[in-house]
Amino acid sequence: MDLRQLSYFVAVAEEGQFTRAAVRVSVAQLAVSAQIRQLKAELGEPLFHRHQRAVRLTVAGESLLPHARAALAAADQGRDTVASLRGVLHGRLEVGVAGPVDHRFAEVLGDFHRAHPAVEVAFIQRQNEPLLEAVADGDVDVAIVGVGAQPVPPRVATRVVATEPLVLAVRHGDPLSSRSTITISQLREQPMITLVRGSGLRTVLEDACHNAGFAPRITAETGELASLVELAAEGLGVAVVPRSATDGADVAVVRITRPHLQRRTALAWNETATSPAGRAFLALANQRFDSSVLE
Repeated sequence: MDLRQLSYFVAVAEEGQFTRAAVRVSVAQLAVSAQIRQLKAELGEPLFHRHQRAVRLTVAGESLLPHARAALAAADQGRDTVASLRGVLHGRLEVGVAGPVDHRFAEVLGDFHRAHPAVEVAFIQRQNEPLLEAVADGDVDVAIVGVGAQPVPPRVATRVVATEPLVLAVRHGDPLSSRSTITISQLREQPMITLVRGSGLRTVLEDACHNAGFAPRITAETGELASLVELAAEGLGVAVVPRSATDGADVAVVRITRPHLQRRTALAWNETATSPAGRAFLALANQRFDSSVLE
């Protein structure tokens, strides 16, 4: 079993067809078929079921696939590590964010790209919980996540880079809009809008309401923070949001005093799985991100 065979096997598994797999790895289809036959003979089990022009994995093939991907990823990381010793970074940097992109994070990405143009940068946005799992699994090198509301997987290291208060966003003209402060308990009967499950903000809200002895009356949810503020401005409900999310928005802002809720934003990475490109990005990000409080 060698890396070429595993590469061809993964290509066929992901493309679902020998012809497309051959195009992907830039060899003749006969070469792909020959390597898959050799792999089958070595393992003693068929890896694919053929169905006219398409193929699908057998049980043995499904069992082999995650190991084949891991072996290829380890080989790529090894090559990148050796290349980094020459001062030239190659490979791929997987970065992720949960929520809006912090301007400092965007600036670091730009600086990193200019310093290491040979590194392919992949940028993804997910909710907080699945993003933390992706970091733990090594699928994402570095992420900007919310911390404190959800448990951080044991394989994930974090460094808090910003803290800001959560406030209540209310439509102008709503009876609550004339208030300067409010407590979570006083929101017991209020229709509320929040982010979807899996987000840190949703967890903070539900935990705060639970500690106050009630479940939030959620009337609408969305996957984007900007949309959340817009819905609050239209009076679909009140929304607990980071203070910075209300900048320039047509909403009244009410401070939440009991309890004092915060959003803590952190860099997150997997110390055992971060690629050389990920480590270089972390070094740059740690220079740029000073732990700060947004007043």
